[in-house]
Amino acid sequence: MATAGAPRRFCRCACFCSENLYVARYGLHVRFRGEQQLRQDYGPILRSRGCVSPRDFQQLLEELKQEVERRQRLGQESAARKALIASSYHPARPELYSPLQDVALAPEFLAAAEYSTSPGANLEGLLQRLETVSEDKRIYRLPVFTAPFCQALLEELEHFEQSDMPKGRPNTMNNYGVLLHELGLDEPLVTPLRERFLQPLMALLYPDCGGGWLDSHRAFVVKYAPGQDRELGCHYDNAELTINVALGKAFTGGALYFGGLFQAPSILARPLEVAHVVGQGILHRGGQLHGARPLGTGERWNLVVWLRASAVRNRLCPMCCRTPNLVDDEGFGDGFTREEPTTVDVCALT
Repeated sequence: MATAGAPRRFCRCACFCSENLYVARYGLHVRFRGEQQLRQDYGPILRSRGCVSPRDFQQLLEELKQEVERRQRLGQESAARKALIASSYHPARPELYSPLQDVALAPEFLAAAEYSTSPGANLEGLLQRLETVSEDKRIYRLPVFTAPFCQALLEELEHFEQSDMPKGRPNTMNNYGVLLHELGLDEPLVTPLRERFLQPLMALLYPDCGGGWLDSHRAFVVKYAPGQDRELGCHYDNAELTINVALGKAFTGGALYFGGLFQAPSILARPLEVAHVVGQGILHRGGQLHGARPLGTGERWNLVVWLRASAVRNRLCPMCCRTPNLVDDEGFGDGFTREEPTTVDVCALT
C-alpha cells in the first residue's frame, strides 16, 4: 500500500508487447507470439488482404519482430527524449508551459464544466450545454479551446517539429505528431484539463466507464498531411474515454467515422461520419471503434487525450481483455496501478 502523500506508481500490461500490433498495409491488428502462431491465427485473412508470397510473409514477420523490440524499448527511450528536450529545447511560445488559464478555453466549455460541478447537476442538464452527435453511440461534441489558443499551440508544435530534438511516434498507428509528456506540456496543460474540467463532464456523461474516477491520461497530437499520414485504420483506444480536439489547420476530408463497441456484433455496419471543427472536441468511449477517412487537402492537427481510470482497467485490460499482467512503467504508464483508489464504489462501475 502506498504511503500518504507518496506519488502513485503506474504500470502497463505485459500484453503491450504482443497484442494489437498494427499492420497498416493489410489493415489489421494482430497478436504476435511467433511465426507458427501468426500463420495459424492469421494465415487466411492475411492471404485475403494481399500477403500471398513467402517473401510477403517474411517481410511481415520481420516488421512485427522490430515492432515488438521497439515497444520493449519505448519507456526507456521516451524518458531519455523527455530529459533531452527539457534541457535543450527552446520553445517558440513559452507561455504555453505555464499553468492552463481559463482564457485558453472556449466559453461553452467553461460553462459546461461549471455546470457539471454545481449542486444538483445531472446528465439531462449537461446535454443542454453540448451537442449530442449520436445518442445511441454516446458521442458528444463541444467547443474546447479558443481560436487564439489553437493557433499558439500549433505554432509551438510546428516549431518543435522543425527543431533537431528527438521525436517519438504519438502512438502505435500514427507516424507523425508529438507526445505531449515528452514536450513538457502534460503537467501545465493536460493534467489540469483532465482534473478541473474533463473529469466533471465525464462523470455525468460516462459514469459506467469510470468517468468520475479518471486518474491518468496519455496525450498526443497527430498530424495528417500529404506525403505523411493521410488516414487512419479502424481501431479502438487504450482508454476508458477519449477527447479528440481539432487544432487546425485548413483542410478538407479526414472525417472521423464510428462503428459500434469493439466487442459488439456488426461493429462497422453503417458507420457514422463526424466532420472535424477547429477548436471543438469530440467525446467518446475508448472502446468505440473508429478511424479517420483520407485527408483531401491541407494539413490536419488534432489533440487526442486518452482518459484512463485505474479503477476500471485494473480489473480488465482493454487491449487483451484479460486480468492485466502488470509491469512497472514510466510516468502514467498505461494507467494501471497495483493498488485500488481508496474511495471507488466498484458497484457504480458495473
